[in-house]
Amino acid sequence: MTDATPQIEPEDANVNSAARTEPHPFLETGRVLFAREVSFMLSGVSLENLPPPGPPEVCFAGRSNVGKSSLINALTNRNGLARASNTPGRTRELNYFNVDDRLRLVDLPGYGYARASKADIAKWTELTRAFLRGRAPLRRVFMLIDSRHGVKPSDIELMDMLDEAAVTYQLIFTKTDKIKPPQVIKGIMKAAKVIKKRPAAFPEIIPTSSVKKDGLDLLKAEMASLALPDDKSV
Repeated sequence: MTDATPQIEPEDANVNSAARTEPHPFLETGRVLFAREVSFMLSGVSLENLPPPGPPEVCFAGRSNVGKSSLINALTNRNGLARASNTPGRTRELNYFNVDDRLRLVDLPGYGYARASKADIAKWTELTRAFLRGRAPLRRVFMLIDSRHGVKPSDIELMDMLDEAAVTYQLIFTKTDKIKPPQVIKGIMKAAKVIKKRPAAFPEIIPTSSVKKDGLDLLKAEMASLALPDDKSV
């Protein structure tokens, strides 16, 4: 299915710049990028375990069970590349994926809920915070928001930290196939008001469905705009 971003009424455009009115200039670049080799690199349990700086990095952050692993698998069209689970809090490391040697995608531990000890939760929460504050190649944080629930207090906490650290983040609505389009639009409108005056927030919000593949072309294009140039076509 092709990219299907819900339409926003013109009168709402002043509060929601999530509505894209023209094709993304990196749509084809994104398609080509994710049609090439995407492979799992490593899982890091500390900053010392992470790969040395190389290509630009983007990461997926979000509450537990928001659908990070499913979205990675859908973007790469590789079932099982990222391990999805019905058990919230399964991802406890920083999982690195190499995208055509031009971009690194990082799957962060989920926050907000986990079946683990308080000590373990504190350990990987601190790891995530240290990564987000100090990882030099990091170009953007894609903050995943469950479209059924909208922005939660734990999301606001992360936004506050990213604003303070001046790390650019962009909201990605997930699981839009589970609610009706008007509800998706309503959620985007509310989220747009939340981020409107936040200094590090990227203005465009992308609604996605890993099941129906909606929004994936646009998300690929955003990531491709941050990747190294394609020298294979030269």
